[in-house]
Amino acid sequence: MEATVKRILWVDDEIGLLRPHLLFLQARGYHVDAITNGDDALDLVRDNVYDLILLDEQMPGRSGLEVLEILRREEPHLRVVMVTKSEEDHTMTEAIGRQVADYLVKPTSPRQVLSVVTRILEGSSIRQQRAAQDFASRFGRLSQKRQEARTHEEFAEVFCELTDWDIRLEAAGEVGLLDTVHAMMVDLRRDFGEWVIREYPGWVRDGERPVLSVDLVREHVLPLLGEEPVFLVVLDCMRLDQWRVIAPLIARHFDIEESYYYSILPTATPYSRNAIFSGQFPDEVARDRPEWWDASDDEGSLNAFEDELLREQLKRLTGRDVPVHYQKIFSDREGEQVLARVKSALKTPRSVVALVFNFVDLMTHGRSESPILMEVAKDEAALRNLTRGWFERSTLFAVLKEAARMGHKVIMTTDHGSILCQHPATVFARRDATSNLRYKFGADLKVEDASTAFSTSDERDLRFPKGKLGTTYVVALDDYFFVYPTKLREYQRRYRNSFLHGGISPEEMIVPVARLTPRPTGVVPPR
Repeated sequence: MEATVKRILWVDDEIGLLRPHLLFLQARGYHVDAITNGDDALDLVRDNVYDLILLDEQMPGRSGLEVLEILRREEPHLRVVMVTKSEEDHTMTEAIGRQVADYLVKPTSPRQVLSVVTRILEGSSIRQQRAAQDFASRFGRLSQKRQEARTHEEFAEVFCELTDWDIRLEAAGEVGLLDTVHAMMVDLRRDFGEWVIREYPGWVRDGERPVLSVDLVREHVLPLLGEEPVFLVVLDCMRLDQWRVIAPLIARHFDIEESYYYSILPTATPYSRNAIFSGQFPDEVARDRPEWWDASDDEGSLNAFEDELLREQLKRLTGRDVPVHYQKIFSDREGEQVLARVKSALKTPRSVVALVFNFVDLMTHGRSESPILMEVAKDEAALRNLTRGWFERSTLFAVLKEAARMGHKVIMTTDHGSILCQHPATVFARRDATSNLRYKFGADLKVEDASTAFSTSDERDLRFPKGKLGTTYVVALDDYFFVYPTKLREYQRRYRNSFLHGGISPEEMIVPVARLTPRPTGVVPPR
């Protein structure tokens, strides 16, 4: 199908001097109408459809800014480039404030004008073509890397690259290539699950391993401890792709050193977040604090002592009592109080300000219960957009900007990610089995299809405290979620296409951790 010719209206009282520019644009396939005054330009816009207007700022009669004001009322979405002889800041500020698409200062060359026009009118298609070409050139090597992945570094590298391609191709509108990326992610999940089943029991038995949840404070927070307070910020249940879409906002205020670590199993708050704050596996927490351990798997009871766990871990690591200010934030309604308490805590030297934000986790859980939220966050891309929209106006972002303003370093991370689950896996269990849909433990547990889960009767494989005789532990692989045979249809209808966590997948286990160093005042990161 033949492409529609883009139409441009150029308004300038010296339009006769711009003939070379007009011919240059026409030679590149654009239809260009030229007019010398604002009133005639407004008449043309009312009778014709234009993709872009090049508008001179200084003209007899109506000025460019006056014409722009009328256009904004009558055609609010029409793209306008302001062209002016003035280099004064107030002129540029006025034009930008009226939402012009770009700003050119005379004299301009035909090539400069073409560059601006091309960016505005063809930018999205150019980016789409570029993304498609880049992915096509990378596909073979990336596919090979996935097939050859054998180490935690190699699996993480492939997962991170696939995540970046997912974000980039979705932004470019490359639906066909997105299907290819998603197919590669399915293959990666399968290989990753088989690999984790083989390797994980060795990791937790003090074998060679990647950085795990229990290592995070030692590896990332401890090196920053000094006279100035340090922030440890945990955004509960944040996937790597969610981090990648909020990172550009953070980069306006901080230099970012991004890394990753592997969440322990189960990839659920009662275990993985406790492991961060305690530096211990579940069996060690239960050994040292048996009165805290609640075999019911209730998050409220198992995560009620994170501040104490962090203080004890920091004392083990440093040999001294490190002041800890801890807050758990569930709602942005308490934003002013959170900021006030943070500012007060920063008066204590050599301290750690630990903040846990639960919005993403609440959104992920609430999505399964709310048809509206399910529609708003219907897939990974929608979840990313929702996360970014929340973050821009969140208490978390306000706290980070305050930390940057005051010059404090931040370690920002999460306890685990989540995965969009599509496939049910039938599990047979007694009534006393735990309720999570991605992992279960209890007596006489059995998964109908063994290929859908990691199953063990040895609690040491997960570093759990010793359970009752006959206890079995199962953790879901890939994008499976557990259903009971007696409630098969109910669970499928309710939880299919839900973001869940607790199981074994790259999305849940390979999670970001970033060191944020405040930018010097006035330094703006490159785009």
